[in-house]
Amino acid sequence: MNRQPGFSVRFKLTLSYAGFLMFAGLLLLAAVWVFLLRYVPDRAMLINPDDKFKGVFPVRSALLDVFAPRAAAVLAFLLVFGLVGGWILAGRMLAPLTRITDATSVATKGSLSHRIRLPGRKDEFRELADAFDTMLARLEAHVAEQRRFAANASHELRTPLAISQTLLDVARNDPTQDLGEIIDRLHAVNARAIDLTEALLVLSRADQRSFTREPVDLSLLVEEATETLLPLAEKRGVAIETSGDIAPAFGSQALLLQLTTNLVHNAIVHNLPGKGTVRAETGAGPETVVLTVENSGEKLSPQLVSTLTEPFQRATERIRNDHAGVGLGLAIVRRITEVHDGSLTITPRAEGGLRIAVQLPAPPALSPKDI
Repeated sequence: MNRQPGFSVRFKLTLSYAGFLMFAGLLLLAAVWVFLLRYVPDRAMLINPDDKFKGVFPVRSALLDVFAPRAAAVLAFLLVFGLVGGWILAGRMLAPLTRITDATSVATKGSLSHRIRLPGRKDEFRELADAFDTMLARLEAHVAEQRRFAANASHELRTPLAISQTLLDVARNDPTQDLGEIIDRLHAVNARAIDLTEALLVLSRADQRSFTREPVDLSLLVEEATETLLPLAEKRGVAIETSGDIAPAFGSQALLLQLTTNLVHNAIVHNLPGKGTVRAETGAGPETVVLTVENSGEKLSPQLVSTLTEPFQRATERIRNDHAGVGLGLAIVRRITEVHDGSLTITPRAEGGLRIAVQLPAPPALSPKDI
């Protein structure tokens, strides 16, 4: 933003300090005049020789002649002292602000690793500096995550495009190939690319927080997601069990349905084929609602589990079929949970599989009968 040049804050503070000092000096001189000089007589009078005061009592005009030049000199000294002292004092007071401004300038050039780290005890400037350092740390982490995500997304999108290009080259250069098989493979690759693109759009929508909040019952979303994914569960031989109470939340129904669907889908796909189980449960407390999804499966280490919410991370090797997923399921779950001011907890089960709990704040003004 272009602004017209103006006086610096340091100069304004210097004038303020000097002005206050001059005002205090004038008040002091006025007090001397009111409470001292006004009682001095205007005409000379003789003092009784027997009195302890000797000589002639001073008159007001004589005192003014002596007092006025010295008062003017004092005011001139106060003005100079106020300007010089105010300039130095304002500089010392604004030194932390200068460091914050310098750090801001460095950040605007793209360097987010710089920190102010203002020393000293807590005050307004240090609170501002600490808040700015925290903001820079979050921005740096967010930018790093976005760059890593963009690189991974580019890699994931390049793979189906490269496969499609290879299949088209084979079909063009070798007329003897079975076109039906090539078309089926192209269809599968294209479907994967579409799924990945849609997942990226969902993740972007969640990051932008461009959604309308409304009352949502998580228990109904669990039923809807389970009904949608039931054919996949039956195909894989996975039994799904749902239970729990009405769980009123407040947020985007579409995003929370996506969250629930991703959790159930992830629990079905990463399970024991033919004998796996999935359990989805909802619960409500005075201040929070909880959605818990557990599944059987392979035993996972805590180190591996801690990376599952990163984009394009999978607990097992990628399975080449129509329900393998694109590696964004739990990343989307984490982001949707964050934009709804909730928390996500993923823990490995001792007997194998995962237990994933999503905790969201309950709407304080709503009761279950309002949902």
